[in-house]
Amino acid sequence: IDSANMFGFWDWVGGRYSLWSAIGLSICLSIGFENFEQLLDGAHYMDNHFKTVPFEKNAPVILAVLGVWYSNFFKAETHALLPYDQYLHRFAAYFQQGDMESNGKFVSKAGKPVKYSTGPIVWGEPGTNGQHAFYQLIHQGTRLIPCDFIAPAQTHNPIAGGKHHKILLSNFLAQTEALMMGKTTDEARAELSKAGLCGNELENLLPHKVFVGNRPTNSIVVKKVSPFTLGALIALYEHKIFV
Repeated sequence: IDSANMFGFWDWVGGRYSLWSAIGLSICLSIGFENFEQLLDGAHYMDNHFKTVPFEKNAPVILAVLGVWYSNFFKAETHALLPYDQYLHRFAAYFQQGDMESNGKFVSKAGKPVKYSTGPIVWGEPGTNGQHAFYQLIHQGTRLIPCDFIAPAQTHNPIAGGKHHKILLSNFLAQTEALMMGKTTDEARAELSKAGLCGNELENLLPHKVFVGNRPTNSIVVKKVSPFTLGALIALYEHKIFV
């Protein structure tokens, strides 16, 4: 092949960060060059944010420091990515490689063994699929599982005049509130009493309805899932991993 017809690929571009390079040609051919440019623009926006904003307001830095905090000081072994939009249903799987291949090391860059956690197990599923699968463990399990909730304010599919998306966002907000606030014994007792339970039946069920709360979450809201916002989200997590 004539070198003039080749796309360059530098040896310092890691595979898990390569979509912005010539490797993204297949993406470009699939979604069109204008959409691919918007993807790059979104990433560039986040690049500038990461480069210029002070640490105390810098989103990738804050996410990274929280990750170190929960992993090393609270011994959290996993981190859940929970997007409330089906268009992001592979987001967690994508960053399983991005995060765990990047930080899944037992030695430092200098080749010296480390005595701290270098990164969590990353996992997750979209929205209500996860609610009916593993949210029980996040709310009431014995392991601390920090979570990132991601949602668009607007949907591409306004089913029933947008009612479906409003319900989805209600779940998004309710889950994060419940993880933060929990449910006390008194609240659970009042809830069960209202449902008509009493006596031993109520008391036997009561402990299973209590959860302590104070479970850490981040809520990330974008206006709408688009090439631009997707590019910004991907770059956000790439910079978090770097930090």
